[in-house]
Amino acid sequence: MRKMDFKMERQGLLKEGEKVSVTEGILPSSYYYTIDPSLAMSANYKLAERLYVKEGVVEKIEETPRGFYVTVIFDDEKGGKQ
Repeated sequence: MRKMDFKMERQGLLKEGEKVSVTEGILPSSYYYTIDPSLAMSANYKLAERLYVKEGVVEKIEETPRGFYVTVIFDDEKGGKQ
């Protein structure tokens, strides 16, 4: 199991327990992920931290002074950092 955080700009776009799918974006030396359809975006991840599954479940949504952060759990046994 793997947890990843995503930045969400507006409240109410996702709910805890909701199943989500992600799209992988490729940069010259890293990857990033977007919860479809463009609801939230991850940080950049190195090749060794690449996500190998594209569906997960929203574990929690947290409001901070910097915005909303969504934690998603993925069943990713091959992936990088856990």
